[in-house]
Amino acid sequence: MFFNRKKQPAIRSLIGEGTQVHGELRFDAGLRIDGEVLGDVVATEPTSLLVISENARVQGKVMAGHVIINGQVQGPVVATALLELQPKARIVGDVHYEALEMHQGATIDGVMKHVSGGEAEVERPLLKLAAANEG
Repeated sequence: MFFNRKKQPAIRSLIGEGTQVHGELRFDAGLRIDGEVLGDVVATEPTSLLVISENARVQGKVMAGHVIINGQVQGPVVATALLELQPKARIVGDVHYEALEMHQGATIDGVMKHVSGGEAEVERPLLKLAAANEG
């Protein structure tokens, strides 16, 4: 019955409760945040796992393959595979996901957008063409 489920990567890094990190955080495999991060949290592997626990806070972009949130995120969230929002999840920012599991009580203040496959991995920048210089 669980044969189709892929094995999740091991959580090899932890930001403990009472710890505050300033700046961008890059990780592969698995990361659990119990403290506070002021900056972006970005996975370098598409099969990564990110857990933001009940007492955790992140102010910045969150991007990983499988994202589990039960804390607070202020910023955009991109889950290239699965986004799990547990009952105490609070997100203020836009959410991009391929698959979504949302428990009763979780809240999102932003736009939710379903993306398929690799679309969620790269945010496409808005292109602006410069006007020709008349002279």
